[in-house]
Amino acid sequence: MPPFLHAQADGVLLSVKLQPRASANEIGEALGAELRIKVTAPPVEAAANEALLKLLAQQLHCPRNRVDIIRGHTSRHKTIKLYGITPEMLVEKLGHA
Repeated sequence: MPPFLHAQADGVLLSVKLQPRASANEIGEALGAELRIKVTAPPVEAAANEALLKLLAQQLHCPRNRVDIIRGHTSRHKTIKLYGITPEMLVEKLGHA
């Protein structure tokens, strides 16, 4: 299992390093124990956070309400909780080993 994933009974914790104001929304490569994710939204009024959650929900083909930030609302380093998803499903859908 990649170092940026942590399995829990009701889902998965995903460690993310967010880069706001990027040229495109994309899920990048692992950067140490975090997954790098870029969004075009600026880091004001939670716009970048919402863009991050929408991007993850879209990539994982799951409802937006099953993806939540549990730590790091005002930081670039975030912990995302993905409810009802196994680590194997996450790795398969994101394409990271």
